[in-house]
Amino acid sequence: MLIGVPKEIKNHEYRVGLTPVSVRELVSNGHSVIMQTGAGAGIGESDQSYIDAGAAIANTAEDIFADAEMIVKVKEPQPGECKMLRPGQLLFTYLHLAPDPTQTNLLVESECVAIAYETVTDHNGGLPLLAPMSEVAGRMSIHAGATCLEKSHGGAGKLLGGVPGVAPANVLVIGGGVVGTNAMQMAVGMNANVTVLDRSINRLRELDAQFGGRVSTVYSTRAALEQHVANADLVIGAVLIPGAAAPKLVTREMLASMRTGSVLVDVAIDQGGCFETSKATTHENPTYIVDDVVHYCVANMPGAVATTSAHALNNATLPYTLALANQGYKDALKNDAHLLQGLNVHHGEITNEPVAQALGMSFIDPGSVLA
Repeated sequence: MLIGVPKEIKNHEYRVGLTPVSVRELVSNGHSVIMQTGAGAGIGESDQSYIDAGAAIANTAEDIFADAEMIVKVKEPQPGECKMLRPGQLLFTYLHLAPDPTQTNLLVESECVAIAYETVTDHNGGLPLLAPMSEVAGRMSIHAGATCLEKSHGGAGKLLGGVPGVAPANVLVIGGGVVGTNAMQMAVGMNANVTVLDRSINRLRELDAQFGGRVSTVYSTRAALEQHVANADLVIGAVLIPGAAAPKLVTREMLASMRTGSVLVDVAIDQGGCFETSKATTHENPTYIVDDVVHYCVANMPGAVATTSAHALNNATLPYTLALANQGYKDALKNDAHLLQGLNVHHGEITNEPVAQALGMSFIDPGSVLA
């Protein structure tokens, strides 16, 4: 199979779909890889390093899309990229379609076969291709939040961990999954006062044991949200419903109860955000202020630490990329029910039910399209 990797074009996105190590694995399995020139520059990899791994180099994205049987990316294709996709061409990347009707309609119109990293599952019910970037984003959320709390960035001028004689900041994490757990690890390590809200009692028990009582665990209700949001200096939105739009848990009304200079970091922004006042931002202009509360809603947070992120992502995606290339997408999906869950669009049909529901579009069972 001929696999193509274009250079990412989203604002300040420096990751790359395949590292040289992944290219070498694919080539050793009998496949061909074509990289757009400069695609790996953001992680310190030259065109020569890809050539040494066995890849060919193309000058433009148009060359990649025109020739490749499978496109491997990191971020969702931008409109111009969607228009270069052709019927039956395989696209393997993050999509986050539920809050993005424009991209969804373009993928449907292209009649491509689009498999989303974020909806591939595993036998434990986890999301193995989303997890590494959730780990990165969770850890980064505390870095970003701590910076936003500085006065020069519009914050209240509080040091997250305080100092002797001055209390630390209050950090509220909404959601105890992968993002939330990694955010808590960083916040606890910085000596902040940390609380987590979650609707799973079992998960709260696990977090209590994991952090040895250093995190306050609270069952999530509307009353609990109102109380703890009002008391927080930094709120991390870490709620995920696989494939679906994120629920709007923190309302505009709750912002009125927050102290001036408090900070919201919405890690769920790729799925539409879990704060009512959230709107996607970029690394170039990461924040805005609503009701004196700083909002950080960068939609590709891990892109800022591209070297770590690209290698972590490739560690997770490579086995699936190999399966798709070695077996062809139909057999690969038939042989792996968990990979099948990643199929979002197939020849003009939506094959992910939460996406279809979120966008009010028709849905077709992914298994039926492979028959």
